Amino acid sequence: MRAVNKKHLSIGFASIFAILLLSWFFIPTHIYPTFYSNAQESPSDHCSIPHPGKPLVQYAVMIDAGSSGSRVHVYKFNHCKEEPELENEVFQMTEPGLSQYRDNPEGAADSLEELLQLAVESVPIESQSCTPIAVKATAGLRLLTTAQSEGILDAVRRRLEDKYPFPVAGIEIMEGKEEGVYAWITVNYLLGNLKKGKTSAATFDLGGASTQIVFEPEFELSEQMLPGDHQYELDYANTKYNLYQHSYLGFGLNEARRRIKEQVIKNWVDGAPNRVYHPCLPKGHKELIQWTTETVTKNVELVGTGAGHAACRGVIEKVFGKEKDCALDPCAFDGVYQPPITDTFGEGDLYVFSYFYDLTQPLGMPTEFTVREFGELANRVCNQDTNFFRHVPNALAALKHTPNYCLDLTYMHALLRIGYDVAPERLVRTAKKIRDAETGWCLGASIAMIDNHKLCRRN
Repeated sequence: MRAVNKKHLSIGFASIFAILLLSWFFIPTHIYPTFYSNAQESPSDHCSIPHPGKPLVQYAVMIDAGSSGSRVHVYKFNHCKEEPELENEVFQMTEPGLSQYRDNPEGAADSLEELLQLAVESVPIESQSCTPIAVKATAGLRLLTTAQSEGILDAVRRRLEDKYPFPVAGIEIMEGKEEGVYAWITVNYLLGNLKKGKTSAATFDLGGASTQIVFEPEFELSEQMLPGDHQYELDYANTKYNLYQHSYLGFGLNEARRRIKEQVIKNWVDGAPNRVYHPCLPKGHKELIQWTTETVTKNVELVGTGAGHAACRGVIEKVFGKEKDCALDPCAFDGVYQPPITDTFGEGDLYVFSYFYDLTQPLGMPTEFTVREFGELANRVCNQDTNFFRHVPNALAALKHTPNYCLDLTYMHALLRIGYDVAPERLVRTAKKIRDAETGWCLGASIAMIDNHKLCRRN
């Protein structure tokens, strides 16, 4: 797997032999190159002879350090064919995320212990020294100061190197574009779309602090994608993909929720009163939020009016910045260039996941629905139409104990309809798993990791 601008280095066989020899005798490190042998391999459920030059079985451990929690994915791949085939996944998550330990790096490392122990238990002992592990933090750590995020990552790195048997392939804050592209790889890999002649699916990932869009636009002969950071060229399985991608930091659900609650306070140009009424919150609901300006910081009480979906949408529309200057035309929102989905991605599937799945499924929504039907769902929740949900187990309890449900669904619908300009009649699909594997960026990142990482750890 290769992205454009990635540098490649070619070294002669004699040079490689000399480097390995010097590394063995003179470099004091616990990581060294190892050729895979049958003694290190666990059996595959699918074949007994690997593709030439490949290990029969390869494990990979990926920890997603998100803004709301940390998740471990332990993957088992086989190489019955040239490209890896996923055989099994072990998954578990914990809360809160690493970013909640901004002033306690060791506490951040401690929070991963349960996940790391599961990884050790899930990988056979004979394979652990050749099972790469990576910890990739997303938008939560991007919002911290450099000193805070580096302190957390250093503590996690020391914990892994000192206590655990896996070779460390990376401890880092992942760029937003990589998060989106890896999620695109995951979904299309699981759907079997990464083959010549197949139409790829578009992916819309909604996390806590950021949201990503990735798709492969098609243009008329006289048109093409405008150049820029949004362009990502990917080589996978001898096929090139020219992708559009963008990661919107600050437009994940948790960050958007905060901004939407603050938006009604901003409407008071003469200074916010101590109590402000909010149409996106249930009637009678009260909560305090901290409001800070250049001259004052104070607590403001938000009181819900339950005014309905349209009134809530009127507040939410303002956070998208549709009025911002568009340096490259056309723009989606926040002044960001995007090829129109209707014109350049008319036939492909649209997959929405993470919070899209988490909030629609408890209310009885199918895994496929139109954008218009999504808006109708938000409208019923905002209007407190409880009769509509009586047939869904636990739905009424979820609505009663989640005062942000109207706000969240209205924002998610607006993100698709107003932000990305997806047509009302367009069908979207949502899934937590495809072929029994979690959606999201972790599988795609793990495929790239085992493709690029050929090191084992010396015991």
